Amino acid sequence: MDQPDFSFKADMWKRLKKNRAALFGLVIIIIAVLVSVFGYVIAPDNSPNADLQTVEIQAKKPGYSQQFLKIPGNNATDAGWFKHFTSGRKNGFQWVPIKGYQIKGDSLMINKFIDDDTTVVQYYSINQVTNNDPATIQKNIITKKYRLGTDKFGRDILSRLIIGTRVSLAVGLIAVLISLSLGIILGALAGYYRGWVDEVIMWLINVTWSIPTLLLVFAITMAMGKGFWQIFIAVGLTMWVSVARLIRGQVMAIKEMEYVQAARALGLTDSRIILRHILPNILGPVMVIAAGNFATAIIVEAGLSFLGIGIQPPQPSWGLMIKENYNFIITHNPLLALIPGFAIMLLVLAFNLLGNGLRDAVDVKEA
Repeated sequence: MDQPDFSFKADMWKRLKKNRAALFGLVIIIIAVLVSVFGYVIAPDNSPNADLQTVEIQAKKPGYSQQFLKIPGNNATDAGWFKHFTSGRKNGFQWVPIKGYQIKGDSLMINKFIDDDTTVVQYYSINQVTNNDPATIQKNIITKKYRLGTDKFGRDILSRLIIGTRVSLAVGLIAVLISLSLGIILGALAGYYRGWVDEVIMWLINVTWSIPTLLLVFAITMAMGKGFWQIFIAVGLTMWVSVARLIRGQVMAIKEMEYVQAARALGLTDSRIILRHILPNILGPVMVIAAGNFATAIIVEAGLSFLGIGIQPPQPSWGLMIKENYNFIITHNPLLALIPGFAIMLLVLAFNLLGNGLRDAVDVKEA
């Protein structure tokens, strides 16, 4: 049985490679996964949640550059590399935006940047700035470039976009796992046993289906509280219905096939028949609906965060980024809100393209 299974997978991959749209979606998803895993390594601002705020440079356009004086602080921590990799590195410096500086004896005179037309002269001890190592003064004058601009709190948009990828992929993954687990179990039981089991499960499906998705998510979120994991579970518990309906219909059709009847005649248990003979043959529809649910979960999470009941600040979320900057759409810098919107659109499109490609690749009739 191993060789035919391997051959099927090879044929499926061969058909998938011919679908350029699906491959494009797969590449985008792989890039998003790598970005989410190595987010704090590649983000320009690797502080926790990319939350380094500099209010003097709020709402700057993409490509903006600013010179800073980096002053050592007392809150530096030496957490392990794993903590830095997963949660970021706590900022141990004070970043003062400047327009220029001069060294005068053992003092450093700076023109502190307030806005485009205003600066304030301030003096610092060189020993204070350099931790008693005046020769390194030049290393404490840093120029940062904000490739996608800054938000209304002066935070780096690119860094928050990178770290926010984790939230979108995590909510999609957990929601899909929850929806598939509930949907496959209940749908398979309803389709296989029929009778009163089917009636009870279908009643539950119809009741859940009759409640608008957002209202149901609101209710679950309010009951469980606002938070990171709560929103994942809330979204997952509202998406199992479509999976259950699909699985039920597929199981009802396949259980009448000759090979299922033969398995029954051989005395195989119902659980073995469902797990080994029915579910593997509905892999294509499951893949398609999983990809669709992944995309839907990303959109729902973004919508909830935009409304303020999803991911809570300062944790970055693409929906929350739109909420924090949407007022700039009608002013001088619309890209602050449009950039996370484009990211949502691209990732949702990628999952839909991949889901359609997998459906065609698994369908042996298309070979």
